[in-house]
Amino acid sequence: MHAPAPHPRKSFFLGMRLFLPVAISIASYGVVWGVLAGQAGLTPLEVVLMSGLVYAGASQFVAIDMWSPLSLPVASIVVATAVINLRMLLMTATLRPQFEHLPRWRALLAMFLVSDEVWAMTMAEHAKGGGGATFMLGAGTLAWIGWVGSTLTGRMLGAVIDDPTAYGLDFAFTATFLALLLSMWKGRGDLVPWLAGGAIAIGVSMLVPGTWYIIAGGLGGSLLGAFLQHRMRDAA
Repeated sequence: MHAPAPHPRKSFFLGMRLFLPVAISIASYGVVWGVLAGQAGLTPLEVVLMSGLVYAGASQFVAIDMWSPLSLPVASIVVATAVINLRMLLMTATLRPQFEHLPRWRALLAMFLVSDEVWAMTMAEHAKGGGGATFMLGAGTLAWIGWVGSTLTGRMLGAVIDDPTAYGLDFAFTATFLALLLSMWKGRGDLVPWLAGGAIAIGVSMLVPGTWYIIAGGLGGSLLGAFLQHRMRDAA
């Protein structure tokens, strides 16, 4: 017999509670982005609007690196951020079974709150028999609040924290994803596609300019993992 599904409200707050440590990590590199945004000339209102409406950490770092108020390369920023966010098509597709009971328009709106960290935690919880739409919404809501609040904080503190690397805040982004990888570890079978994805990303970053290494590493590791899993099923 299956355990009864938790009440939506309990699932929502469970998602928030379990996501809290990750939200703290997100806030740390959100402060970094806020500092960089201030140095690029964005006002506090512009920081809140970009973080709240775009809500894409990695893409926002790329965009702020390309930001030039005197001659804003809008087309280049749109293309670069679109390439980086292509991974969201695959990630949100894996969440579809958990949102089938909702009207399509509500499910589509909920996808706005999906981020790498929220997706990873939701899938990890789902593998344990939990997770679900309300769990993801709880984690996603906390992530959104943490990101917008921390980027604004960084913008307001920009005059004090002029060099984020001096405080070690530049490593927060990397540390967050390392923690997520460890939480999703299922055994030695994960090692090969993870290493392959990392090797592909490093190779592409050395050979191809831009951020294509993100897509190449993600797709390469995913395809290899799917291939190995298929072979294991055939062998069984």
